[in-house]
Amino acid sequence: MSAADAVPGGRPAPGQPTSDHPAVEHPPVDRAQYALAAVLAVIGVWTVVDSAGLGPGFADQAVRPGAFGYVIGSGLVLLAVLLAVATARGDRAEGEPGEDVDLDRGTDWRTLAGLAGVFAATVALIDWLGWAVVGALLFAGAATVLGNRHWVRNLLIGAVLSVASWYGFYVGLGIPIPAGVLDGIL
Repeated sequence: MSAADAVPGGRPAPGQPTSDHPAVEHPPVDRAQYALAAVLAVIGVWTVVDSAGLGPGFADQAVRPGAFGYVIGSGLVLLAVLLAVATARGDRAEGEPGEDVDLDRGTDWRTLAGLAGVFAATVALIDWLGWAVVGALLFAGAATVLGNRHWVRNLLIGAVLSVASWYGFYVGLGIPIPAGVLDGIL
């Protein structure tokens, strides 16, 4: 391309080949973000549909139990849409410079399996033992799997949080959650 073929500023004239310029490379699309958006959307829709089946609660409640499910489910669907749009635009998750995570290391499957086991045990035992007991075990188990070795303190903190949340749901919101073995005591 000669100097006569270029417009002022060094750009090629319209209609002229631009072989001198390198092709613009777009970063690869992170398909895992699309999968996360799909999971968020499915959980959000399920939450909204499931909230429609909740009972009316107590007659003197200003806010019915289903309202929380509608708000949370709708929020999840909105976040799923926003994540899908951001992913389509090429946004990618980047680690913070001060974040204490080594992005070059692989997944810690042992910790992930431990957390999955704690959650599975919570689901399996909640009807039998009740939230107050299982919530304490959930907190203590998750904290221990994540590296905290103060088992007694973890159990005490978990017990305080789970009993407080049980009373918050049952008394404050009127949403009965399982008391399990502590039925009649709580």
